[in-house]
Amino acid sequence: MQRKAYAPGIAALLAVLLAGCTGGSGEGGPTDDSNPGDTGTASAAAEPGKYRTLPEPCGAVSEGSLDELLPGIRQITDEEQREKAYEGEATVTYDTDRKVGCQWKVDAPQATDHLLVDFERVVSYDNAVSDDSQAEQLFAEKEAAAHLPEPTATESAPPGSTPSGSPSPSGTSSPSPSASASASASPSVTPTDLQPRVLEEVGDEAFLDDELSSSGSTAKQRTVTVAFRTSNVIVTIEYAEQPATVGVVPDSKEMQDRALKLASQLADSLSD
Repeated sequence: MQRKAYAPGIAALLAVLLAGCTGGSGEGGPTDDSNPGDTGTASAAAEPGKYRTLPEPCGAVSEGSLDELLPGIRQITDEEQREKAYEGEATVTYDTDRKVGCQWKVDAPQATDHLLVDFERVVSYDNAVSDDSQAEQLFAEKEAAAHLPEPTATESAPPGSTPSGSPSPSGTSSPSPSASASASASPSVTPTDLQPRVLEEVGDEAFLDDELSSSGSTAKQRTVTVAFRTSNVIVTIEYAEQPATVGVVPDSKEMQDRALKLASQLADSLSD
């Protein structure tokens, strides 16, 4: 009789223990109301840049453009030397996926011309910053380093004056004759038209710089720089000319026009 009375007590105790275990398991496990964010999902990465590769720099400038930028190249009589001049020389780089460049230099009786074209593909290593945003920041730093003057209103040149021979705040004077063309090629241009400035017609953003060396013992060298950004690629053009004759100053307008034309061509080729 005692064994019969004891059995129901054991059964009741087991029922209570089982119920407790079941309830504990339900309370400790995930429910439909749990927050998926509690597991720590990673934030979405910023958009990659448009460009994943860079063009071959020495092939980026056509022979026709080189003829215009480097007039002395057509005066090279030796065919092999002329072909070598057209080919240019690749700049030293350690990562051709990120940075490439090419340079050309041509000596002529009238002047020595030098052209450098540089391509840089910007890649952001911060998941929160896109390649384009990183390129935009780097380009802003590049523009700031150029120390462009504050924009000024275009002023008409005084009657009887030669605008291209007048000095500008940046030193972009262009008296005649030029080593490559006379100043009469730009009779309607005022000094403010030629000063270093921000450009609106090339790429996503761009600027032009124009510097004339201050050396008085040798012929003055003019260097025109055009830099522009298209998405996550920054392109820099440096175009320099040094006349063979002391006292002759390269024409600012002519050099700027040539550099701007090349910049537009390169920007179009990147967009293709």
